[in-house]
Amino acid sequence: MLTIPGKKRGIKEEIFEMSDEPTVVYASGLEGVVVTRTRLSSVDGEAGRLVIAGFPVEELAGRASFEETLYLLWNDALPDGEQLSALRKDLAARRALPRSAVGVLEAAAAERVPPMTALRMAAGTLGLKDGDARDDALTLVAAFPSIVASYRRLSQGQETVEPDPELSHAANYLYMLSGEVPSAEQTRALETYLNTVSDHGMNASTFAARVIVSTRSDIVSAVVGAVGALKGPLHGGAPGPALDVVFEIGEAERAEPVLRGKLERGERLMGFGHRVYKVRDPRADVLAAAAERMYATDADMELYRLALEVEKTAIRLLAEHKPGRNLDTNVEFYTALLLHGLELPTELFTPTFAIGRVGGWTAHCFEQQALDRLIRPQSEYAGREDRSWVPLEER
Repeated sequence: MLTIPGKKRGIKEEIFEMSDEPTVVYASGLEGVVVTRTRLSSVDGEAGRLVIAGFPVEELAGRASFEETLYLLWNDALPDGEQLSALRKDLAARRALPRSAVGVLEAAAAERVPPMTALRMAAGTLGLKDGDARDDALTLVAAFPSIVASYRRLSQGQETVEPDPELSHAANYLYMLSGEVPSAEQTRALETYLNTVSDHGMNASTFAARVIVSTRSDIVSAVVGAVGALKGPLHGGAPGPALDVVFEIGEAERAEPVLRGKLERGERLMGFGHRVYKVRDPRADVLAAAAERMYATDADMELYRLALEVEKTAIRLLAEHKPGRNLDTNVEFYTALLLHGLELPTELFTPTFAIGRVGGWTAHCFEQQALDRLIRPQSEYAGREDRSWVPLEER
């Protein structure tokens, strides 16, 4: 057995020579292991670059509608006018929730379960009828905003808002949350966010979806599994606390003493640093620009300016306290600022992420179905092998 020191976090990778089998590499958490080839996205953490279906994220996210991005992910091409119109109609026709989903959401609201739990529960009801993969995918993408918005209103003791087929995917979500048609800038800001998070390499939830669909299970089951993976805080993240620090600071002149105090106490500054990106997260710049446009017309510009000052101060202090770590702004910081400007409560931040990411999940399911290969990694047994059975009366 050859032991090779890991390059990150002291992980050790062990290579085992097995008779009549190819070399097997043990990598805790599958870090550094390539499990498939995909055309959907490329993440270069060293260069701080994200490419979605051939487009750098900064080229795509602020220009495309969510429907255009979805079509691109599914078809590897941008739609023409007729194709885009047909997709919009297909999605709009599937926004109304089945009675089974509404019943689940009402029961979940009565128990006051977290929104991600409600989304996971209701998403499973979307597969009650047998459909082909594309039909299931359309239903999932269309229904996710309806589930999240309806559950939010039910949990607040409000009547749900029926979807408006004339509104875009992003605008309809905001409409179903508030009952008011959003402005063009609000819609553009949300579309930019949904596009930005639509796909991001082989993350935990995407891998979960591909594992499930690789068994030839259905796409609804795969996406429910992906929601379950995203529900975990190590993957779904915590964009809310990134903005909480901004509110705690309150005034620009308090940024340095507050942040310095946190670092001296060993606290983590939320919204900075990323497991993959070793430089600035490219999604942060895209969302910063979208937030600036929206805040300039439809939100509190003073809060935006304060966030900029907090960000600048945090980056400087992190470089001072943790030299060489390159702890720069990540997607959570400007996610929190943008979604707060849209008047979304923090408990909806991760479900709103899922509304964007379900486009990528379904696209990965299509890729895996075309590959039609079961994903089955190996494990290394680390238990005993010398036990003998002891009858119950002798134990």
